[in-house]
Amino acid sequence: MAELFLESILNLIGFVVGLVIGIISAIGYRNTGSPTLFRLTLAFLSISAGFIIMWIGQMVGTYTSPQDVRWVQTAGIGVQTIGYFFIAFSHTIKSFFPKSNYLRSIVILPLFLISFVSIENIIRSFSFILLIYGSIETIMSYFESRRRTALFVAAGLGALAFGEFLGWYYFVFPQSVLNVVSITVKIAGLLMLFVPVTKVPLKKIKFDENI
Repeated sequence: MAELFLESILNLIGFVVGLVIGIISAIGYRNTGSPTLFRLTLAFLSISAGFIIMWIGQMVGTYTSPQDVRWVQTAGIGVQTIGYFFIAFSHTIKSFFPKSNYLRSIVILPLFLISFVSIENIIRSFSFILLIYGSIETIMSYFESRRRTALFVAAGLGALAFGEFLGWYYFVFPQSVLNVVSITVKIAGLLMLFVPVTKVPLKKIKFDENI
């Protein structure tokens, strides 16, 4: 019961953090007209919506069957995956498939993560690969530009990816605290992304498309 209460609180925190970053990104888009900031607005609002949907699922779970709760939770994860797609979109639009052999090898990872027994596992697998791809691309961007904000972005995406991986692994040990850790890590990832995003609306410049 205590674990469920903690998950509920963390989902609310994730909702607020994602919403705040989404609003700031929207302000930045209004000030700069950057397509990247527009995509970030959609991304963080989707991630925020995913948290609140999962919170609603937990609340509804006290009155309905576990099967109904599972579908609501899956819907929340799916909405967040849409957000992750928009985050990675800046990189994938440049190259639909990575040219680096190292990055190509990462595409195999979801094959080890996907369990066709659960739609949620499939969704988490796509989330994981999108986030890992975005993180590595951003690190490569840092070596080209040497901008410290790229490190925050890469770390944030990496934390989100690790959170999704822990969320998938929670199915192996459903009685553990892995889900709580997963949500906590994802919130930490959002906070890392919050740092560079907050600086954008104050500058009347175009957002770096490589970041």
